[in-house]
Amino acid sequence: MGEEQVMIRIEPLPVEEAVAAVPLLQERLPMLERHYGVVPNNLRTMARRPQIVAALFALSDAVMGRSGTVPLGVRQLVAHIASKTAGSRYCQAHTIYGLSRTDIDQARLVSLWDYGGSSLFSAAEKAAMDFAVAASSVPNAVTDNVMEQLRQHWDDDQVVEIMGVIALFGSLNRWNDSMATPLEDAPAVCANEILGQRGWETGKHQP
Repeated sequence: MGEEQVMIRIEPLPVEEAVAAVPLLQERLPMLERHYGVVPNNLRTMARRPQIVAALFALSDAVMGRSGTVPLGVRQLVAHIASKTAGSRYCQAHTIYGLSRTDIDQARLVSLWDYGGSSLFSAAEKAAMDFAVAASSVPNAVTDNVMEQLRQHWDDDQVVEIMGVIALFGSLNRWNDSMATPLEDAPAVCANEILGQRGWETGKHQP
């Protein structure tokens, strides 16, 4: 049974108004439109306070950019599992959509929610995702054992990178759940196709 539809809590600004308010959005407009076909609704809501958008882009660039040594694909897996653990369907849709646009094997996408028992994921990937589950849980469930398992595969600098992903998406999870951010078409279609049979629903994020 689907959830009761929730009214939009803060109306996203029209694209033109958001872009005018946040020059950085203008710079990134081609990338956003190429990736999503639209400016994502959470950015259009944040644009009411342009400094928040600028801070988000800065953190996202630092966490998901090219400067780290944790493979981007692993960081994307961590982002999705952190969002699943937090229960953010908006971010689940966005992260599975992002993964689907890489060269990841379809079987890995379909098996992602059961990664622990799957042979399609490496021990290093599983340790990173186990850490994401523990760090995204409330109350926090990171134990010395969880950290030790992580350190068997990743050095301290890489652990900081992985934690950065979890922290970034922890913020986005709470933003989008609290705001009931309307979900854009492309991520919604992708999530329905890949995760719909696993119980994913648009829920409060109806467009």
